[in-house]
Amino acid sequence: MIKQTTIISAEDIQIEGNTSNFITTITNLSTQDQVTIFNISINAKEAQIPGPISLKWKIPAHNVKGVWKPTTDFNKRIQADWELQFMESRVSIDAPIISLFGNDDTNTHTFACSNAINMLELNAQIREEDDCFYCFVTLFTERHFPLSEFNMQLRIDARDIHFSDVLKDVSKWWETFDDLQPTSVPEIANAPLYSTWYNFHQNLDEDLLEKECKKASELGYKAIIIDDGWQTNDDNRGYDYTGDWLPERITKTKEFVSKVHATGLKVGFWYSVPFCGKKSKAYKRFKGKFLTENHRWAPVFDPRYPEVRDYLINIYKSALVDWNLDGFKLDFIDDFKFYPETKKEITTDMDYTSVNEAVDRLLLDVISTLKAIKPDVFVEFRQKYTGPAMRKYGNMFRAFDCPGDATMNRIRIADIKMLAGNTAVHSDMITWHNDERLEVAALQLVNTLFGVPQLSVLLKDAPQEFLNMIGFYTKYWNKNKELITTGNFTPFKPLANYPVKQVVNQNKLLLGVFDDYVAQINSKTQYIDILNGKLSTSLIVQNTQDLGTYTGTIYNCEGTVISTKKYALNKGILAVEIPSCGLLRLTQKQ
Repeated sequence: MIKQTTIISAEDIQIEGNTSNFITTITNLSTQDQVTIFNISINAKEAQIPGPISLKWKIPAHNVKGVWKPTTDFNKRIQADWELQFMESRVSIDAPIISLFGNDDTNTHTFACSNAINMLELNAQIREEDDCFYCFVTLFTERHFPLSEFNMQLRIDARDIHFSDVLKDVSKWWETFDDLQPTSVPEIANAPLYSTWYNFHQNLDEDLLEKECKKASELGYKAIIIDDGWQTNDDNRGYDYTGDWLPERITKTKEFVSKVHATGLKVGFWYSVPFCGKKSKAYKRFKGKFLTENHRWAPVFDPRYPEVRDYLINIYKSALVDWNLDGFKLDFIDDFKFYPETKKEITTDMDYTSVNEAVDRLLLDVISTLKAIKPDVFVEFRQKYTGPAMRKYGNMFRAFDCPGDATMNRIRIADIKMLAGNTAVHSDMITWHNDERLEVAALQLVNTLFGVPQLSVLLKDAPQEFLNMIGFYTKYWNKNKELITTGNFTPFKPLANYPVKQVVNQNKLLLGVFDDYVAQINSKTQYIDILNGKLSTSLIVQNTQDLGTYTGTIYNCEGTVISTKKYALNKGILAVEIPSCGLLRLTQKQ
């Protein structure tokens, strides 16, 4: 069957909106192998505030199974145009890209924008009257200051290849822009990490933490993030005291960090960057310099003031120097945004009019300041602030909070990873109920193995069999770090929540099967690991070619060897029994 491909030209793109005062010109920069890049130029004779301008085009709904967006999680279905919804992208939320994928996981139509800092609205929706997808990108929905010229590139990809390869190519394309250059990624960013959030919340205990760090280090973890609670004795899970960042609970901070270092772990602290609680000293100092005071958690700093930016930068700089920290978890970046009560008019003590551009300046200055002191500092951001602009300031992206939800963790890791390039992609923290069954707890861990695992379990209370399971898979991950972090990653069946994933390099293939699907082995490598990431024990693999004979060892989730024997991987079906959340490791003699 011949693939039906729709190539969009500049003439196919309609311009709607503020077209009287601004002239919008669309030119074709390049067309190669069904990838077209357009330049969008918007100009006015005199600087003025633009109204929204939309770029619109349509394509036939040929072989479209679903629509991929960066943070739609379970909801990758097709939307109708009467649903009147859109996706928002800006510096600290999502990424300006939408991909329509087919019934065979191939790309049908993917469009992305080079402007990842300013606000954009995007969507692709089907219209029932003509069975066409109507795509649009709308600019200037959040513009409150004048301009006379604006430029952006629009990339449209119609290649008949796996949709994940298209997404990875878009990520590489973003990297070619000067204002989207990613920061370097230190080795520690790609290391399993212990977190205090789900197991301690704000009730941190220094002595217990030191013991937990020793045990975590023995199990293969390399770093710890001390989450909310270190800075305050208030345990109401609120943010009334944020803004000062003076340690009330962990008072001998440098000494504590030194003790953690002695266990073999690097140390990062959590900060809720935008919030300035009304019970903090900073609230009185910065009164009048907030984007809003009506946020449900705390007033939000306005980064358009250089005084605000300098204050925040110096907080992190001082912590790095004074306490000898190794990293930071910088949280709630997406709450830097334009609120109804945010000042539209620039004042004499502001140096930016755009909130998004001020956030860009703040975070660029944060990472450059920290790296000038400690080049291998790690900085973690979580979804939804994991777009191409955020790669400039952070070297670790974490799946958005999904405690106890192994499936969601697996989905979010894949969705981040396809656009993240070499930026480290971490799971949300792994946690489970104290009385959970071993194999069910193991599901939480094995579903994260295509990202970097983060653990938030109180190890002192964990039975030995649970520690065996944690240690087995954490050390397995460390041994296979290069494959997992640099190999060619492919997640399959996005509408089915990626029940099969694989990562492969020249020597090894790791195949993860997370539901009762027939998985394929389509690469010949010396080493093949098959992860049974589910509770059922029957696993069926279809070989697309004759691969030869391998020696295979089966492990249960604790790492105990169940059997070792020869496997003939002939073209066709291989049926094998692997324990729940167990592993089959295949090796072929060269």
